[in-house]
Amino acid sequence: MAIAHIAVLSAALSALLILPCAATIILTGGTADLRRLLTRHGRSELRAQNHHEHAGARHLARRHHRRVDRGPRGRDDRAYRRLDRSLRDPASRLAILRPPTIEQIAYDLRRLDHQRRTGPAVHSEVCLAAVMKAYDARLQLACRCLGITEFLDGLEGVERDIERVRVEGLLEAAGLVLRHEPGPAV
Repeated sequence: MAIAHIAVLSAALSALLILPCAATIILTGGTADLRRLLTRHGRSELRAQNHHEHAGARHLARRHHRRVDRGPRGRDDRAYRRLDRSLRDPASRLAILRPPTIEQIAYDLRRLDHQRRTGPAVHSEVCLAAVMKAYDARLQLACRCLGITEFLDGLEGVERDIERVRVEGLLEAAGLVLRHEPGPAV
């Protein structure tokens, strides 16, 4: 008795699932599409047709990507390739630039030192960190220009502050004026 109920319920459930699909196929496409769906040979035809449609789309997409990757065509092609090569290696472009003079570096150090010591009453941490990073970069540049050894890159916190003071002392001993002390008014 229970087995008969299970068989009837599963047949009813299958009919509920299959009938709407079959009705849609009959109403939209006719009996040929229903035959293709219900027979093994027809299903393989549908799979092959679907595969050909997707393969054509993939081929067009691949062709489009190849075209985009090659870049523009025409007389300016060499110029674009040359520009592309120059942009791939920015370090070589920066090496061509002249470094700032020691006077410019000293001016920047005095300006940044003034910004980090004074300024608005409320300094944001982000602003102060940016000023300190720029100050340290200029200290390193001055050390390179004057042949002084510094170790600012590998340090953090108090050790970096101590190294900064040591480097400032060595630069001042070399004759670089790092702080602009206001004199008496004349």
